[in-house]
Amino acid sequence: MMATSPLLQVKNLHINVEGQEIVRGVDLTIHLGETHAIMGPNGSGKSTLVNTLMGHPKYEITKGEIAFLGQDLLAMEPSDRAKAGMFLAFQYPKEIAGVSLRNFLFAAYESQMTARDSAHTKMSPIQFKKLLVEQAGAINMDPAFLERSLNQGFSGGEKKKAEILQLKLLKPLLALLDETDSGLDVDALKIVAEGVNSLRGKNFSSIIVTHYARILEYIVPDHVHVMIRGKIVESGGKEFAHTLEKDGYAAYGINESGGLRLELNS
Repeated sequence: MMATSPLLQVKNLHINVEGQEIVRGVDLTIHLGETHAIMGPNGSGKSTLVNTLMGHPKYEITKGEIAFLGQDLLAMEPSDRAKAGMFLAFQYPKEIAGVSLRNFLFAAYESQMTARDSAHTKMSPIQFKKLLVEQAGAINMDPAFLERSLNQGFSGGEKKKAEILQLKLLKPLLALLDETDSGLDVDALKIVAEGVNSLRGKNFSSIIVTHYARILEYIVPDHVHVMIRGKIVESGGKEFAHTLEKDGYAAYGINESGGLRLELNS
């Protein structure tokens, strides 16, 4: 892929959920090294968009094109999208009984590293555990959680930390962060943001879907998009979030009760 070519190119994307059109013609271009924030009221299609990009079978694409690394993303299975360098952090991370967080991450790490580099040498479980404990410490995560069943008994903040730990280990090209800030207190939010910011650079891009602009205090986006009724209706730079905080969504026909409470300090 040439340096000037988009990492992700979405053209005129339409998505149905259970027979109802939720996304109605989205265009989006992301280059390596960019951070994009997608904001808007509940039901605007933000989460539908990122889940569809990752290949969730619930969502039906009725029209449009998506290219990732110059390849037809729609022809790729979700597992192949992950191996190619895509990552989805869920709004509500799933719980998996009987599978420890450490074993889950070990399997994911080896699968993805092998797919990316045929010369990859598999780590021993002892080597991986040492790496994992170091990475967990970097986000203030108690290593005891590594031996517990995936997300079982975890608080909302602990689940999000587990996803950020996975993100830091796998180092994807494109991270789709679906309301990663949901339910987090300020301290946990800062830890999550520091984990994302530690990866920022020419080989990492992200899409941040959020209800609250407060996360953009800690992860400063290059581009901010407003999504209303299934369409991206306006885009701007990082300063655009301040405008949204001040003016809300009235200009897009959304009243206060149907909009989004923004909490971005000036």
